[in-house]
Amino acid sequence: MTETLHHKIVIVGGGTGGICVAARLARSGLGKDIAIIEPSDSHYYQPLWTLVAAGVFDMKASTRRTKDFIPRGVHWYQDAAIAISAANKSVRTRNGSTITFDWLVLAPGVELDWDSIKGAREALATPNVSCIYDRGYVAKTEGILKRVSSGKLLFTFPPPPVKCAGAPQKIMYLADEMLRRRGVREQFTIEYRSALAGIFGIPVFADLLNRIVSRKNIKTFFNQKLIEVRARERQAVFVDVADSQKMEIISYEYLHIVPSMRPPEVIRSSDVSVAEGAGRGWIDVDPYSLRHQRWPNVFALGDACNAPNAKTGAAIRKQAPVLVDHLLRAMSGQVSDRKYDGYASCPLVTGFGKVVLAEFGYDGKLMPSFPLNPARESRLMWWLKTLVLPRLYWYLMLRGRA
Repeated sequence: MTETLHHKIVIVGGGTGGICVAARLARSGLGKDIAIIEPSDSHYYQPLWTLVAAGVFDMKASTRRTKDFIPRGVHWYQDAAIAISAANKSVRTRNGSTITFDWLVLAPGVELDWDSIKGAREALATPNVSCIYDRGYVAKTEGILKRVSSGKLLFTFPPPPVKCAGAPQKIMYLADEMLRRRGVREQFTIEYRSALAGIFGIPVFADLLNRIVSRKNIKTFFNQKLIEVRARERQAVFVDVADSQKMEIISYEYLHIVPSMRPPEVIRSSDVSVAEGAGRGWIDVDPYSLRHQRWPNVFALGDACNAPNAKTGAAIRKQAPVLVDHLLRAMSGQVSDRKYDGYASCPLVTGFGKVVLAEFGYDGKLMPSFPLNPARESRLMWWLKTLVLPRLYWYLMLRGRA
């Protein structure tokens, strides 16, 4: 049976962005007229998955019940949005409901586009291929790295945009140390093949990471795009980013595969996305206010936006208060002067007990939070990564307090 419902504010997506915004709005007193559309029973703190794959944490440490983080008074539709119309101020759900709104907040995240790499789905079903971006393969990664005895370990990076772009390097560095702890590192070749032009987009961190891969004897290759996996032969096929006629076939013992990423179909097919050009399919927002460029009653944050910031949870932590301030003022006919400056944070785990905390904003501007040299490996930042940030996330960020 179909039904039509209405809420003043509707939030599509109950992940990090959606919950953070809902919590802040609820704390402002608007909880009873807010709805979240989110199908999942479980909420995941994905920054831990790299460490789960390295055996530092169990998957349970990254998982909580969604219902425990829906703010009091906020209505939760445990359902999926399948059609969004900003023009009609409506969202249609998988269960047949139509939910209309006065104001819309979009926080749908991104999906892994496995079909962007021929043979990827089939390869993931084999014993020697995994991906830490998919919770179904995180534990498998640890098992492989504990089992393999010799050969080539191949780590890949796709064309951006990519959420948590440092993750493929993190698991590579941890794999190196896992092999050293086993005393078998000399029996392996480790390669990092990336579609980017370099190891990191900001020179000060790129210089450090280049020294780290040299120290670890990791071979790096850039401007290479993974287009196919031939799982039966254990081969990965790459093409040159600038010249697709230049092809290279690499044999592997283990392959860490990272597909391209994109907004969900409900976004790509709606009138809130960029209609054409390089950013086609991404939510079209002003990068400073996070307000939609064409629909003034629509706001968005997180990975599915076309704002040129790095796609990290730390970015959402800075985006949420700016978005909420603009939304609340717009609801009362006012204008906010708050701006999101593009802040993102990437705690680059370079080994057990070692983290490089890369913090930066738009145009690569360095934005360190601590009076320390950011371009160095730090044990202090390891404790920040493993102990402080998870607690900040669960107890403060998702409660609208940080």
